Amino acid sequence: MSFLGYENKRVIVSGCYSGMGEATARQLLELGAEVHGLDFKESSLDLASFHQVDLRDPATIDAAIEKIGGKVDALFNCAGLPQTAPPMDVMKVNFIGMRHLTEKVLPLMSEGSCIVTISSNGGMGYPRKMELHGQFLANEGYDAAVKWCEEHKEEHVKEGYSFSKEAVCVWTLMMAPKLIKQGIRINCTLPGPTQTPMMSHFEEATDDKVLNTFIQPIGRRSTPEEQAAALIFLNSAPASYLNGLALPVDGGFMAGMMTGQVDLSALAAMMGG
Repeated sequence: MSFLGYENKRVIVSGCYSGMGEATARQLLELGAEVHGLDFKESSLDLASFHQVDLRDPATIDAAIEKIGGKVDALFNCAGLPQTAPPMDVMKVNFIGMRHLTEKVLPLMSEGSCIVTISSNGGMGYPRKMELHGQFLANEGYDAAVKWCEEHKEEHVKEGYSFSKEAVCVWTLMMAPKLIKQGIRINCTLPGPTQTPMMSHFEEATDDKVLNTFIQPIGRRSTPEEQAAALIFLNSAPASYLNGLALPVDGGFMAGMMTGQVDLSALAAMMGG
């Protein structure tokens, strides 16, 4: 797999303790990368370094990136919380802290570097909310973003999960034309249901019929390794012309939805339509 170009590359993986982030870090190690991990819980992988980070606390982000230092060739934003967590925690981990982390890493990046972030099929409604998210994203800095969310919690943020994942997509699209002028690419993925430790939280919060809607047409959940493969490719050398993608990694669900080939009745019933 040397064609992917990760040998001796310095990379950062947030959320490396479990799930998609753990699978990503593990595969990058196998590809010869120098992997620096970030998470709230300590990873068992043989990383170049591990730093305990709470994305709800920007000071821990700043301290970790200062310790890593040096040149960073690729950033993998894999940390996340489900909708069962408090909405403001979800916003801080899934988007606000992730954006702050990325902004701290960017000065360590040079031409040819790249960034990828995990969004979700739960954020696929972002094209209908571009203007709203533009208003949110105009709030630069950690504290300003938190303040906006607190002021709009009932109206827009709600449970936090969908809004945070939509924000990832819109932010990625907005940043791509700017960063590419520095030779830095940025993309995101929209995974379908994936069998990670977080899945139990989705099962707790969501009816089985609704969850099963999203595994059409492939008929099964993704593995963390399948999601990691997409992330790793997007940040790889052969993907050098891929920039500004919000890439569905969902076994064809979005394609089926757009062409009327999946049954959306359970989803429509949940939404009252």
